[in-house]
Amino acid sequence: MFFHIVLERNMQLHPRHFGRDLRDKLVAKLMKDVEGTCSGRHGFVVAITGIEHVGKGLIRDGTGFVTFPVKYQCVVFRPFKGEILEAVVTMVNKMGFFAEAGPVQIFVSNHVSLQLGLYLIVFYQF
Repeated sequence: MFFHIVLERNMQLHPRHFGRDLRDKLVAKLMKDVEGTCSGRHGFVVAITGIEHVGKGLIRDGTGFVTFPVKYQCVVFRPFKGEILEAVVTMVNKMGFFAEAGPVQIFVSNHVSLQLGLYLIVFYQF
């Protein structure tokens, strides 16, 4: 379900960000670009937890942009087949229902839920 992994990404930075706070600008751009994205291989990136290494920048010809290789640690969410998830039902209609489990939106049709003998545990909050 949740995994702590190390990933790498090449980040391009505009010349206006060059200065003493270059690393901070690079990390902020990485968080903005990566957190909340989803890939089929790793799953949904929940949060970046640390920066392991920022490599030497390579200047892009004609633009002035610099590409930095960045190795970072992050928490990803990747559900697997057969895994049991706690989800919140967000909408019910005649076709089935929608639910959310963290960043994942789930649709369960009435046809499938009856075939599988789907059981719902309902918690009431007062």
